[in-house]
Amino acid sequence: MKTLMLLAAFFFQVNQNPMEMQKDEKLIVKEIEHKGTASLKEVSTLLEEQAELNSIGVLNWDAFAYAPKVKFRIARNKNDIWLKYYVTEANILAKHTDTNSAVSKDSCVEFFFDPLGDGNYYNFEINCIGTIHLAYGPGRSDRKYVDPVVIQKYIKAESTLGNRPFAEKTGGHTWEMTIVISAEVMTHNKGISLKGLSSKSNFYKCGDDTSQKHYITWNPIKTAKPDYHRPEYFGDLVFE
Repeated sequence: MKTLMLLAAFFFQVNQNPMEMQKDEKLIVKEIEHKGTASLKEVSTLLEEQAELNSIGVLNWDAFAYAPKVKFRIARNKNDIWLKYYVTEANILAKHTDTNSAVSKDSCVEFFFDPLGDGNYYNFEINCIGTIHLAYGPGRSDRKYVDPVVIQKYIKAESTLGNRPFAEKTGGHTWEMTIVISAEVMTHNKGISLKGLSSKSNFYKCGDDTSQKHYITWNPIKTAKPDYHRPEYFGDLVFE
């Protein structure tokens, strides 16, 4: 009887949906100290030296099986979020240069951030030449764009691919993106302090108009079709 029970448990585990077996991710965002204002080059170096490397590699949808290799580092400095993405992908594309344009159609990295964990989140979307799209709200159909002037003032981004648009390039490419996000850009949470904040988030890579359309995530999303605007599937982000 005991042998039969063990065999039953084994087959149950093997036949489990991998998505159902994955646990929600949790990140502790450490503080990196730096006097004064750090340049993007300094931010990049400090993240390399002091922040943990994390992966964006969950394939949630069978129809989109291509997965670029994507990793990231994240830290806090005072009331700024520091981010660095590392991407290796087959094709790169960068058509959009206007703030709040449809950068997700290009080779794009994304950081969706729900600071209070109440379902209202910011979608920071940045294509591979540093064009930024940022809005706020509780879901896909109820987004409020953040003023481009505010975005340009409080978010800095630099890509190893430069900042000029280009048509799709094939043959395999590797690029990095360093980003500094001041909490002041979160205009719907005025006065928010990152120190000690328990929040929710997800990290993504996509490319809607690339030849190999893809959707990969840090925390799994259990929907029938690709949908990044699902705060119920965000993981935990806790700031030191």
